[in-house]
Order: sequence, then C-alpha cells, then structure tokens
Amino acid sequence: MTQPATSTQIQLVSRPTGWPTAENFRTVTVELPGLAAGEVRIENEFMSVDPYMRGRMNDVKSYTPPFALDETMTGGAVGRVVESTSDDVPVGSVVVHQLGWRDVAQGPAAGVRVVPEVDGIPSSAYLSVLGMTALTAYVGLLEIAHLREGDTVFVSGAAGAVGSMVGQIARLKGAARVVGSAGSAEKVALLTERYGFDAAFNYKDGDVAGQLAQAAPDGIDVYFDNVGGEHLEAALGAFNDQGRAALCGAISQYNTEGEATGPRNMANIVTRGLTLQGFTVGGYTQHFPSFMADMTAWVTAGDVVFDETVVEGLDHAVDAFLGMMRGENVGKMVVKTAR
Repeated sequence: MTQPATSTQIQLVSRPTGWPTAENFRTVTVELPGLAAGEVRIENEFMSVDPYMRGRMNDVKSYTPPFALDETMTGGAVGRVVESTSDDVPVGSVVVHQLGWRDVAQGPAAGVRVVPEVDGIPSSAYLSVLGMTALTAYVGLLEIAHLREGDTVFVSGAAGAVGSMVGQIARLKGAARVVGSAGSAEKVALLTERYGFDAAFNYKDGDVAGQLAQAAPDGIDVYFDNVGGEHLEAALGAFNDQGRAALCGAISQYNTEGEATGPRNMANIVTRGLTLQGFTVGGYTQHFPSFMADMTAWVTAGDVVFDETVVEGLDHAVDAFLGMMRGENVGKMVVKTAR
C-alpha cells in the first residue's frame, strides 16, 4: 500500500432542464486510499469537455449510461503517473484515461493507456488531434460516410474540435471541395485561411440552405453532421444522388426544452438514394492504429494543424463545458487541471 492522498472532484447533484447551471454541480474533496496492487495514481494535466456529456446528464437510455447523481463525473483526461504498484505503468508515464472531472485520479493500471511524449506537442493533444476527437472525424469520414476522391464535403460545426479535423482529413484524402459552417466571422475566416476549407459561411447570418447552395453550387456528396436541425435539412436539400451522411452530433438540440424539430425534406433520402448513418466512436476503436499512423505523420509534417481553447483550473470546468456548448471554443476545449 502507498500513502493516501486527496482529490478535488466535480459531481452532478441534479439533472438539468434545458441549459445546465452551476447549481447542478458541486465540488468535493475526496480522500483517496493507498494504492492496492496493480493500481496507479495520476496527477491530471488536462481534462476534456465534450458535447456528449450533456446527454449523460439526463436519465435516459443512450449508448452510454447517464452520470449518477452525487457521484463524480467521468470523461477523457491526460496526466502523469505519480505513484504506481504496476510494473506495466511506471511512475512518470503520461497516460490517457476516462477519470476526468478531478485533479488526481486513481484506479487500475489496466484502465489507462500510456502515450509517448512528443517534442513540441502538448499532452492535451491526446484529447484532441491524437485522441478520440480526431478519431471521431477520421472514422466518420472514411468508415461511415465512405469518402471518395473527388467528393464535395460539407461539415457543420466546422471550427470545433471534430469539425476542424474532418475538413483537413477530407482535403488530405482527396475531396474536390470542402465546405464548412461556423458561428462567427472569425471562425469562418479560420476555416478557409488556416484549416484549408474551400468555402465557409456563418450560419448565424441565416438561410443555411441558401448559403450552402452558394458555397457548393454543384451539390454535396458527403455531409458530416455535428449540429442537426436546420443544418441537416439544408444538407438533405443539397445532396447529389447517392450522397452519404455521417451523423455525429446534434448540438443545436441538446439543450432544447420540449420537442425538437426534425428536417421537413426527409423524402429526399428516398428520391436521391441517400445513406444517413449515425455512429459513436466507441464502436470503431479497431481503426485507432491506422488513425494514429496517419495522424501522427500528418501532424509531424504540418499537414494537419490544430487549435485548443484552454481554460485554467478545475474550478472553471463547468464554465468551460457551458462555453463549449455555446460554441465559444476554437478547436478542442480542454481544462488545465494541473495543480
């Protein structure tokens, strides 16, 4: 047994209706026991805040169980092992795991993945460009939407963590034209000037369908959906025959009170022979080795660039989550939890 320690953690204490508020959460200090055999203690450096976490705050059936009330929430995190009783994960290792929403994590060594330290790349990259975020983009584009050379690709929420990766991967894999939507003029400029999109528009200017038609006058072949709602309806109207959509998220509807509205032009799925497939990345982890080989090479060569919005301090984790839901981030939103 090693020495006990303390961990500051954030718990869900009530289920939000509509937008979450600070009152739905509390911060607690937890006493950690000494390590048992085969366990590690980790000082987290960064934790992830992601749209799917909003769904886990509801007590409804989904692809992953809801957060339990009065228990510490979980999520992606990266940190350094400070104590270990495992030969496989020695002290000093940088590890990725699912014990986020706390500054010190402890558990079985089998539940963490040791990752290499890469010069010039922060450990937070393992939550974004070298982690599940970019894997989501890679799998959705290549395995779900079956991107082909010469395709025109439309990405909603394109300046976010997943969307910014989708556009760059599409370009590298031979798309003829890549179009994105974002929520500000600054983000629209980033899409074309930094991430290599051919065209982009601000959905807050209104008429998403009209703006998409102008940006992709010959229609679209692939749609990567992070937003749902009006964006999905616009894509259904813009699809060429045999178009394919990877449905990754519907962030426009996550905090809706009452019934969410769906697209009014679903008949296009039939008349144009479209394929729409939803997915969650957890079902496609077998593609992680090929993803890591491709993405490591692209990042090292400068073919893929990535941005992060870093919020300092575990005490601001809820603020970071709500800011991400409002679209305040460029690239991946992470919380720096290191003491």
